[in-house]
Amino acid sequence: MKPQIRILFYSILFFLYLSTTSLLLTLGEMLKADPYIVLGCGFAILNLIYAFFALKWTTLLNIICSIVIAALSLFLAVKFTNLHFFINYDPYQVKTAIFANAVFSIIFWEIIYQVKNRKQTK
Repeated sequence: MKPQIRILFYSILFFLYLSTTSLLLTLGEMLKADPYIVLGCGFAILNLIYAFFALKWTTLLNIICSIVIAALSLFLAVKFTNLHFFINYDPYQVKTAIFANAVFSIIFWEIIYQVKNRKQTK
């Protein structure tokens, strides 16, 4: 896949992460569920959609990568907000967590993409 296409897909994925986070949190409140579980499942679904449309790998690889990336990104976003880097700009650390989650997810997708490409070329 060309770098321009990947950047376009990552930009769309970043926008989807930013725009659906509030919807997923609202859904979690309506269901009276743990917000981390709702966010994790929602982001896993977004990652699945990305994997099937953009990457078109095998079904099992798409599912495993999507779930692992969603869980790991959410975990690291929470850990990143606990560092309180942007406390002056974002006192409740909500925006920081949303941005960190999206960025971590994109970084992990690119790592997996590069590893898979290097493995295929050998």
